[in-house]
Amino acid sequence: MALALLAACSDDDSFTPSASRSLTFSVDTVKLDTVFSNVPTVTRSFWVYNKSGEGIRLSDVRLEKGNQTGFRINVDGTYLGPTTGFHTSDIELRNKDSIRVFVELTSPNNQSNTPQLVEDNIVFTHESGVVQRVNLNAYSWDALQLTNVHISRDSTLSAGATPIIIYGGITVDSAATLTIPAGTTLYFHADAGIDVYGRLIADGDPDRNVVLRGDRIDRMFDYLPYDNVSGQWRGIHFHTSSYDNVMQYADIHSTFDAVVVDSSDVAREKLTLFCTTIHNCQGYGLKSVNSRLHIINCQITNTLNDCLCLDGGWADVNACTLAQFYPFDANRGVALRFYSTDHDLQLLYCQNSLITGYADIEMIGQQGDSAAVFNYAFSHCIIRDTTSIESVDTVKLFRKVTFENGTDTTIVNGKKHFRNIDTDNLRYDFRLDSISPAIGQADRDACPPYDRTGWLRDETPDIGAYEYHQE
Repeated sequence: MALALLAACSDDDSFTPSASRSLTFSVDTVKLDTVFSNVPTVTRSFWVYNKSGEGIRLSDVRLEKGNQTGFRINVDGTYLGPTTGFHTSDIELRNKDSIRVFVELTSPNNQSNTPQLVEDNIVFTHESGVVQRVNLNAYSWDALQLTNVHISRDSTLSAGATPIIIYGGITVDSAATLTIPAGTTLYFHADAGIDVYGRLIADGDPDRNVVLRGDRIDRMFDYLPYDNVSGQWRGIHFHTSSYDNVMQYADIHSTFDAVVVDSSDVAREKLTLFCTTIHNCQGYGLKSVNSRLHIINCQITNTLNDCLCLDGGWADVNACTLAQFYPFDANRGVALRFYSTDHDLQLLYCQNSLITGYADIEMIGQQGDSAAVFNYAFSHCIIRDTTSIESVDTVKLFRKVTFENGTDTTIVNGKKHFRNIDTDNLRYDFRLDSISPAIGQADRDACPPYDRTGWLRDETPDIGAYEYHQE
């Protein structure tokens, strides 16, 4: 028995000189997707296994191109950087042992307007002379990086052929107008957003939306792009001095609070949202305090707090989809909240709109002091329950409104209205499904002639931001 144990220990501690033995890798290629030049990527990792039956000693592990590509690797706790000559040596893997390798990339500029392949290899050289490689690759995209942008006069910000990354944020002075033309995409770093003291015009069209999003264009996990993760940038803040803002055919997503509107003169136009999508926010979708708003043909969906929250003021909401399916926290807000506890709600007029979500109650209206003005009216809408509405001596009007509830077997948690609510893979399509009761139920005289995508509505238009049609 003692001899057998001694032999076993000896086998485990031996390292083969045979070239017939090799290592096994959990991947043969590490892909880092498309990334911006000079912006660090997420960390990826893979495992190196020795399943050969004998110990293997690595005489050298190195990054093949050294410092030329911007890849950084850590092998079994050793960083392969300039001080080590981008390599390490004498790594021992006993039989059935393993080590982990971590990979990151900060690629240099590639001097091109299109993404270019960046590639390198990690080379594992055995003491026996066997050479094995794991490929590292990504597509690197040069971008114009702007920091703390200050708009002091009327200006247009257009990306052109080169994408624009915003660091620190954009500030629009009270006497200035910033115009973002159709087809422009602005990428915001985590601490960045837009502070509007003057005027903002996002001038998209059906074929060329204005897109405002985070600057991570790679993936958090294989199935999850960072662009599908909420809280990637700060959002837009319209301050008290700001009026006459227009955002049309815009796509605002993956923010903290997407749009925040400060208290202002309710007699003056504060913000018009037309054919705009607000989606996947770690705070509010649109929160307005005592302001005058027009919200037409808009989708506001999936927010940790409320999708649309109105603290007093005046709002015209027409042909909108307000849907609350936020996937990252069960303690989410509702699709629509309106109240007069701090400011008079002079009027909320909501028509031709779909208000739904996971919960049995997706709309909450609350009146504060009994003397507060609390006026609201709904027409040709589908609303998921209204049992939470509290009012005393207020104008109440629900004309041709359908109320969903938790016992409705046709509409399960509001999901069946839509083409795709895929919480597992975080993919959503809020266009109407063929079985949705919203089809054909809008007011033909009051509904906008075109939907969120620019599609012409028919003579019996549909409730919500999208007109149903087969593709």
